Amino acid sequence: MIFWQLFYTFFIIGLFSFGGGYGMLPLIQNEVVVHWNWISISKFADIVAVSQVTPGPIAVNSATYIGYTVTGSIWESVCATTGVCLPSLIVVILLYVFLQKFKESVWVKNALKGLKIGVVGLVLAAALVLMTPENFVDYKSWLICLISFIACYKFDVSAITLIAMSVVIGIFLY
Repeated sequence: MIFWQLFYTFFIIGLFSFGGGYGMLPLIQNEVVVHWNWISISKFADIVAVSQVTPGPIAVNSATYIGYTVTGSIWESVCATTGVCLPSLIVVILLYVFLQKFKESVWVKNALKGLKIGVVGLVLAAALVLMTPENFVDYKSWLICLISFIACYKFDVSAITLIAMSVVIGIFLY
């Protein structure tokens, strides 16, 4: 029966969490450490650390790792992962159906225009949050940032290529 508990717990977390994976972590901790007592707080810290360095969203990685840690079974891991992902999938499908039905509406078109502007603002805000002294330690780091921006904006270089080039440049400069 634990697979239903894992699924339900992570479904509720996915349904009522806003702010992305890092916003979900306190809810995940409360449920798996405090409420269900499936894992210890130190094990949860290890799970968060591994989830951060593993490719993919931290909430999905955490759910997968917790599901496996609690039971030692891949199936329970799948249940927890499905539970945390399913609410977002349902919302996206409902939004798609809604937008297809009302895509010619002036209200919907204007709402989407506003949404696009809001997303640009959020991306810009995220970029500004990362512009801290810890990330820009000297003129070389500013130079890497400037070159990456110009390569992306002016020459349409892909993000993956820019990341790889930044790694190589960073190895040689630092």
